[in-house]
Amino acid sequence: MTAQQTTATAGRQQPTTHETGAAQAAGDEATPGRAAGPGAGLRLLRHLLPYWRRLLPAALASAASELAATALMATAAWLITRAAQQPPLASVSLAIVAVRALALGRGALRYTDRLLGHDGVLRAVSGLRTRVYEALVPLAPAGTPAFRSGDLLTRLVDDVDAAQDLLLRILIPAAVAGVACTAAVATATALLPAAGLLLGLVLAVAGLLVPASVLVLSHRAGRAEKAARAELAAVTVDLTRGAADLAAYGARRRVHERACRAGDRIAVLERHKALTTSLGSAAVLLLQGAATVGVTWLALRAHAAGALPATHLTVVAVLALVSFEAVAPLPAAARRLTDVQAGARRLADLFDTPPPVTDPPAPVPLPTDEPLGVEITDLRVRHRPDAPPALDGVSLRIPPGERVVLLGASGSGKSTLIAALMRFVPYEAGSIRLGGRELRACAGADVRRVITGMTQDAHVFHTTVRENLILARPDASEADLREAVRGARLLEWVDSLPDRWDTVLGGDGATLSGGQRRRLLLARALLANPPVLVLDEPTEGLDPDTAAAVLADILDATRGRTTLLVTHERSGLTAADQIVTFDRGRICPVSEIAAGPRR
Repeated sequence: MTAQQTTATAGRQQPTTHETGAAQAAGDEATPGRAAGPGAGLRLLRHLLPYWRRLLPAALASAASELAATALMATAAWLITRAAQQPPLASVSLAIVAVRALALGRGALRYTDRLLGHDGVLRAVSGLRTRVYEALVPLAPAGTPAFRSGDLLTRLVDDVDAAQDLLLRILIPAAVAGVACTAAVATATALLPAAGLLLGLVLAVAGLLVPASVLVLSHRAGRAEKAARAELAAVTVDLTRGAADLAAYGARRRVHERACRAGDRIAVLERHKALTTSLGSAAVLLLQGAATVGVTWLALRAHAAGALPATHLTVVAVLALVSFEAVAPLPAAARRLTDVQAGARRLADLFDTPPPVTDPPAPVPLPTDEPLGVEITDLRVRHRPDAPPALDGVSLRIPPGERVVLLGASGSGKSTLIAALMRFVPYEAGSIRLGGRELRACAGADVRRVITGMTQDAHVFHTTVRENLILARPDASEADLREAVRGARLLEWVDSLPDRWDTVLGGDGATLSGGQRRRLLLARALLANPPVLVLDEPTEGLDPDTAAAVLADILDATRGRTTLLVTHERSGLTAADQIVTFDRGRICPVSEIAAGPRR
């Protein structure tokens, strides 16, 4: 994603105080591109599989650690029992060495498991988050309003983080439990077949049936909790971003009550899931006790019959006890699996949402180092298939280097034309040619490197003045910054700041006045210096005299550069080459200003 794309799209994802209520009315599960649930977890796993080379050593170290722990207890039991028989020291020396080695090796393997596991998982999650962001980029800005702002953030953060649980707390523990239980049952069967059979049956119930029961009981609660958390995130965004509007209209209490209800709902669901997991863990403990008693009873009978030595009796009994240590995490893993499945389903929704505009298989390149003209012919655009045209039969020719002003009331189609030019929305009929190339044949990123600037809802980031500006051109020098800021009539203000270029601005320009915010965004657009500069309402929030002066400065600064200027102001436009008036998606007869220069 280019810096110009970020400039143009970041602000379009800001929430409104109506989003949450509309989404709630549609239902918690109402999301676009709804994916089939059963395959969502497998799709998530496929995104993580490329990192198996880093995760396999962690899984092997974890399994080796669990086997070392089981072998340590069994060897220690054999050693204690054999030592009670007062044998020669040489006959137990190997067991003594084995106990020491297993005790040290278990700690080293556990550390290796944690180190390799977290390294591999964090890399996998980082790669997954990158893929989610790459899937989100083509949706912005026209496709993102289908998602609630806070919910979209939850998908990008919490749902991606759930992939850690899939690897660290579900797949690896399940695999380790399988290896450890198999080894314990095989050893017990070799020593006493009846004991091995009983131990295997009880372990199968504890390791398969109990987690499956927890999974079934937690499934509905997991999906409902994800929806409740998404609702809480969206309401929280409304409360923070729209605090002033909510207070002005007396709606803060209602939204706060909705947030409280969502929080209470999450608490109820969390208690339900915790109770389910606790019951599952208690069931495993009961099965552990039953298996230990049953295996010990069988071992005692075999010992009394002379079929099992005393040293083997203690080993079998201890194996029955310690083999359940590997199974104990599985009920919690089953509960986490419901969260992972819900998160994977929501990520699949995001991946499956088609972008509003798709790139062609073989994009045509666009020149970036020469003035470009724009030719629009019979353009028709609809925001929805069943909606009336936002643009209908628009034709406009902009020669290279010409400055065109687009006038018209709100909703007349000016911003829709800008969005179509920047490949943010598709057009169903007509043609847009940029430098002689049809826009449909070009990649969106290439188009936005050529046509960019200041959109109506451009974003001010929570960082320094310098960082907000160089987003448009990272290699800009301070002289370039000063020239762009001077063109926006903001240089005096920047020089008056305590840290000048390094002064930190609040999120979305919270520390700026409306006029200062617009001029900062204008300076960023001027700094970008694209072949086709787009300025959508650059003087919004300015007083009439300053607005007229800024428009005059803009037209002077853009002399010789192809420029599209969208504004409601009619003064300060004497230098424009064309003035085009929009009305209900159509262009009124073009009016040229006689006093202005004509190219």
